[in-house]
Amino acid sequence: MTLVQLRHLISLAESGSFSKSAQSLYITQPALSRSIRALEDELGMLLFDRVGRRIELTAFGREVVERAKQLVFEAGELRDSGRRMREGRGGVLRIGMGSGPGAMLMTPLLMRMATRHPKVRVVIARGGTDMLAQSLRDRLLDALVVDARSLQPADDLLVSELREMRGVFMCRRGHPLTRLRKGVTFEAVQRYPIASTPLSDEVARGLIETYGPEAHPERCVTVQCEEVASLVDVARRSDAVLLAIRAAAPDLVELKMTPPIDRVARFGLVTLRRRTEAPGLSIVRELMQELMHD
Repeated sequence: MTLVQLRHLISLAESGSFSKSAQSLYITQPALSRSIRALEDELGMLLFDRVGRRIELTAFGREVVERAKQLVFEAGELRDSGRRMREGRGGVLRIGMGSGPGAMLMTPLLMRMATRHPKVRVVIARGGTDMLAQSLRDRLLDALVVDARSLQPADDLLVSELREMRGVFMCRRGHPLTRLRKGVTFEAVQRYPIASTPLSDEVARGLIETYGPEAHPERCVTVQCEEVASLVDVARRSDAVLLAIRAAAPDLVELKMTPPIDRVARFGLVTLRRRTEAPGLSIVRELMQELMHD
């Protein structure tokens, strides 16, 4: 049986007339008769008694009509639920964010969901790239926004929306390093605590190529955690120098390094291949396009 047949049954039960129902359903009367007959054949019992030109529901027919109404209602609810999810008006969105993307996207995403999509339940997970990637594979997350260079290449992962952003050294206004007029050397930066999130091998290579072996993160970074927001706060309140993407702390002063850092972070949206994309993910894409640029 089909939903179409059940709708035909409900219409006929309500109108009591093949001609009226056929007209309201925009089908021919013979087509409606065939639909009802096929339904009766499948169920193995009559749904209507034909009394001359009149029709009346049988006792079994009345039971079937009540159940049919519930099935059609539930099908409509499923359809409407899918539409609400497509339009960002329902469902659940579970996103994992690395430290850099989290500093830029987390609060704006929560604000947008709260103000424009209040019926969507949003869950944001934070942590290292490897842990988030495993949660994605375990179907605990719908997507990740992470530094693509810190992601282990894998056939089951799809990376899109790549956004390149500059990494810089930053400090508070009034910091002694801001008074240097001929550019800031890495040796000068090393006189102060250096704060950073865990850096990818690609970034570490770039630092070593530019400033020498002393710039390896394991040697030079003295304040490290996964949360950029906490490191930004440390840099605001102390003489620590923050190594992060510029957009993570627009109120800090960018140091004019000699030579300059020539590496950029490459953030991307990561999903599982061959998996249906979560409807609310379009909202994350929009925010990445709006916010993730220098």
